[in-house]
Amino acid sequence: MNESREVEVVVIGAGQAGLSSAYHLRRTGFEPDRDFVVLDHSPAPGGAWQFRWASLTYGKVHGMHALPGMELTGADPARPSAEVIGEYFDRYERAFDLRVRRPVDVRAVREGDGGRLTVETSAGNWSTRALINATGTWDRPFWPRYPGQETFRGRQLHTAQYSGPEQFAGQRVVVVGGGASGTQHLLELAPYAAATTWVTRRPPVFREGPFDQEAGRAAVALVEERVRQGLPPRSVVSVTGLPLNDAVRQGLADGVLDREPMFDRITPDGVAWNDGRHVDADVILWATGFRPALDHLTPLRLREPGGGIRVEGTRAVADARVHLVGYGPSASTIGANRAGRAAVRDIRRLLAEEQPVAA
Repeated sequence: MNESREVEVVVIGAGQAGLSSAYHLRRTGFEPDRDFVVLDHSPAPGGAWQFRWASLTYGKVHGMHALPGMELTGADPARPSAEVIGEYFDRYERAFDLRVRRPVDVRAVREGDGGRLTVETSAGNWSTRALINATGTWDRPFWPRYPGQETFRGRQLHTAQYSGPEQFAGQRVVVVGGGASGTQHLLELAPYAAATTWVTRRPPVFREGPFDQEAGRAAVALVEERVRQGLPPRSVVSVTGLPLNDAVRQGLADGVLDREPMFDRITPDGVAWNDGRHVDADVILWATGFRPALDHLTPLRLREPGGGIRVEGTRAVADARVHLVGYGPSASTIGANRAGRAAVRDIRRLLAEEQPVAA
């Protein structure tokens, strides 16, 4: 039961980053099951997309980029993104014979024998020479803590638990968070809720006009610098601003997106500020983002004093065998594709250097 199956590379996660990495492994001569294995804890193809709420249609998706080698064409913008992208990922896995194993929970990655890593999972152990971690963030929703939070008599939920606006009919809802999810929730909730209040730590920045390649590179560079310093990454969206589309313009005109500064405490029946203001609420919806799901890497001691994992490109500086794809600057969908290719290139070089010389 404790014997490890040996492969050259283990890929953890089968979202955009994991599938891109698996594609480039396959394309450069690695065989699935023999040379590499893809482990995914989700019940079906689709990565985190399969858990998104039904009202997030494909037409509302922010910046979904096609996987390498197969375009996503002809998708109905009115269909739920969970269905469209789940089906696309399923076709992709079958087309390139990636043989994703699921559901498999990765519990820990540890130092193994002979310079290899041991990947401990719910389906047994794998021994590997290199690791591509592509676990994303969906499994680690971030819940801020505020005084009085435990006294609130209403309902608190996170974006990860949001299933659509209908459940908030007739209720007073406070939405916390200045990212894309927060604005999407508010625009959906407004026709159903009795009242909505939007609170954010910083004033939201709305971006006019197209987001060109130069602006994209500049945004990614800011995120990349934090990762290079070993600090926890900020999302690319946090430095690009929010796109000012027609729906957002209407929300601003209607007052739905009138933002309040962050409250100072939570009361049994709402939220309050130190200046004496108070808003009654039945629900607090925390659209406060996610953190990288990396707890299974803890035994490798990769974290820096600043709280993040220092990365050069995709390679963990503390361990050249470990690559983080979809982390920090490669968290965007197009970034994940490029990072998958870069990680495989570096791993091929690493494995070639480690090959024993024949006598």
